[in-house]
Amino acid sequence: MVKGVHNLTPFLLLCLIGFAAFFSSYLRIPVMPLLAATLGAGPAQVGSINGAFMLTTGLLSIPAGLLADRFGRKAPIILGFTAAAVSSLLVTRCHLPGEMAVAYVLFGAGLAAFAPGMLSLVADVMPPQLLGRAYGWYTTAIYVAMTLGPATGGYLAKVLGFRELFLISGGLLLLVMLLALLALPQGAPRHSADLHTIMSVSFELLHNRNLLACLFTTVGSCIGFGTFLTFLPLYAALKGYDPAQVGLIFAAQAITNVVGRVPIGIVADRIDRRRLVAIGLFLMAVALTALGQVARLGQLMGCAAVLGMGMALNFTAIGALIAELVPAAQRGLAMGMYNSCIYLGMMTGSTVIGFALKGIGYSAGFAASGGIALVTLLLLLSIMRTNPSQQTAEPTFRPPP
Repeated sequence: MVKGVHNLTPFLLLCLIGFAAFFSSYLRIPVMPLLAATLGAGPAQVGSINGAFMLTTGLLSIPAGLLADRFGRKAPIILGFTAAAVSSLLVTRCHLPGEMAVAYVLFGAGLAAFAPGMLSLVADVMPPQLLGRAYGWYTTAIYVAMTLGPATGGYLAKVLGFRELFLISGGLLLLVMLLALLALPQGAPRHSADLHTIMSVSFELLHNRNLLACLFTTVGSCIGFGTFLTFLPLYAALKGYDPAQVGLIFAAQAITNVVGRVPIGIVADRIDRRRLVAIGLFLMAVALTALGQVARLGQLMGCAAVLGMGMALNFTAIGALIAELVPAAQRGLAMGMYNSCIYLGMMTGSTVIGFALKGIGYSAGFAASGGIALVTLLLLLSIMRTNPSQQTAEPTFRPPP
């Protein structure tokens, strides 16, 4: 640790850096469509810009995880923060929607580079018996950042201007990069083998049934979440609700998602984490299916709250499970797969369900995403028949309940 932060534990420092990185990155979320519109972009082009970001993140997370295993966690994280910062600064110079799309591809590459490394470091610095609460605290930190970032960004853009907001985002990310460069924990030792050997060994992860179950679960869950994020505003508008009321619905989901993660993480260290994942999937399936069948504001908020609780159960336990299932030398790749599944799942929910909505309507569309979560639950139960620790390459310790 460097002077000035030596009193912080490595884990608390990770939470701080994770919060700052996602807060600075997500400042731009509500402003991008507005700035793109001033450049002449229509809804399809705005969707393409976001799609390019998600696709890039999904595709590059796995190779970024491999690099984190080969060269250590710190280098990809620093490069990722730098790329995300540069992308924000480039947007301030954009004059065409296509130029913004290119800048957002760089943003996706940056997120793909730093997210798997940060997730891996959490498991590197924490003992196995505390992984559940560790991921509970870390994901709470970044989810709070992902909630506060857009709200703050919208206010700053109104006061200062669109391009100035992107300048602030880029500047803050450069400060985060500097903090990470000086103070970030090193994590697990670099892999001593060559890259070809690492890739050969890493492909063995595909034979880990429990890890595959976690990845399938992540995709299925994120299809539902992507559907909620993309189409809930349109569905609520059809029911006559204004943007402020739509914000209340999203707030209900965010609150239960954030508040539930730490206590769920503590529970995840004491019971079989697969049970929490299964309960979370069930709650998500129920909430998504019911969402398209109700119309009152309180009912919509209730469905959103149940969805948030399901996500808190699901993702907190999955993060700890994946960290438990793989050795440190392959943890970067595993977390890269996890991050890839998150963004490709969300993109699938936004695109595939979006095309389906034209023919089946919102009620059936939400029910379809709930059905996907239910099918994912059945796959989870059928695949994860053995205790995850039996497939872990490193010994783990589970405290008694």
